[in-house]
Amino acid sequence: MAALRILLLPFSWLYALALRLRHGLFDAGVLKSSVTEVPTIVIGNIALGGTGKTPHVELVLRSLLDQRTDVPPMSLATLSRGYGRAGTGFAEVERMDDARAVGDEPLMLKRKLSGVRVFVGADRVAGLKEIMQRIPDVQAVVLDDALQHRALKAGLNIVLTTWQRPWNKDHLLPAGNLRDLPRRARQANAVIVTKCPALPTPDDQFRWRKDLGLRDEQQLFFSGLEYDKPRSLIDSTMEIATGPGTAALLFTGIADGKPLEAHLRELFGTVEHLAFGDHHLFSAVDQGKIARLFSSFAPHEKTLITTEKDAARLSNALISGPLEDLPIAVIGIRAVILNEPHAFEALIRSHVTTHPTHR
Repeated sequence: MAALRILLLPFSWLYALALRLRHGLFDAGVLKSSVTEVPTIVIGNIALGGTGKTPHVELVLRSLLDQRTDVPPMSLATLSRGYGRAGTGFAEVERMDDARAVGDEPLMLKRKLSGVRVFVGADRVAGLKEIMQRIPDVQAVVLDDALQHRALKAGLNIVLTTWQRPWNKDHLLPAGNLRDLPRRARQANAVIVTKCPALPTPDDQFRWRKDLGLRDEQQLFFSGLEYDKPRSLIDSTMEIATGPGTAALLFTGIADGKPLEAHLRELFGTVEHLAFGDHHLFSAVDQGKIARLFSSFAPHEKTLITTEKDAARLSNALISGPLEDLPIAVIGIRAVILNEPHAFEALIRSHVTTHPTHR
């Protein structure tokens, strides 16, 4: 792998040159950036997928959703490209949509956060204009994966990097997984190190800040993952059996299913993981493979488990096909801030409530 990376480095240098030229044109004002009237919050990264953007979009939205009954709910929207869907045009996501038309992650967010308006569209600037026309009183729009969209100048930028592979230990494409220059992260208001196994010590937090090359005024947060109890997709009242005498067959189409697999090994006596590529559309052949493996992989009480994101792509498969009669459960995944969660929430809420449009 190291030898291949060395061979690919010259192509990474050419890619870096192209990126510097593009960013230079925006920085010099040759290419223009638009500022919208509505408060915007971007959750982005400088690496290819797998940093946990969607759970953090949900975290930001939940930070803005006031739970008090005496306060009117905030009018919120989210906008993303809708990766994996057919087409790139603008559309609003509804709960009963097909993931192939709107994307699995936007559909999952809509089903989890019914009070949030969810939109998809490749052109973020045009999409924001359309959202403001449709929702004149919208109070904030959270954008998934828009850091590279320099045509939009967001109000608050949050950049993610993973504990396992931070950008200071990576390389630009194609030698590594970085799709943008690490220095671009210095333009963010805050950085979150995601998928942390535990809260790092103060000394480790200081080292992370130094290794990532952050500015003094940039806030640095560390986040981990929490999991809901597995719940049946067939009968919401059904209790999923766990413990040493039980088994779970996990199947996923996400960027990194290993943390979830490790979590399930704490709940079930036997666990197998059938991993597909990120945003994988489960064909009839795939469903048959899953069903056959489930029938034979363990002799005792067992459950078929997947993620909420994968379940968004399985709507029709649960009604008819090889999986329809199997005991299938879904497990929710949440991002949580491990250090100074109140400071993170204050950062989000203050950006929205102090915005000129809300004064």
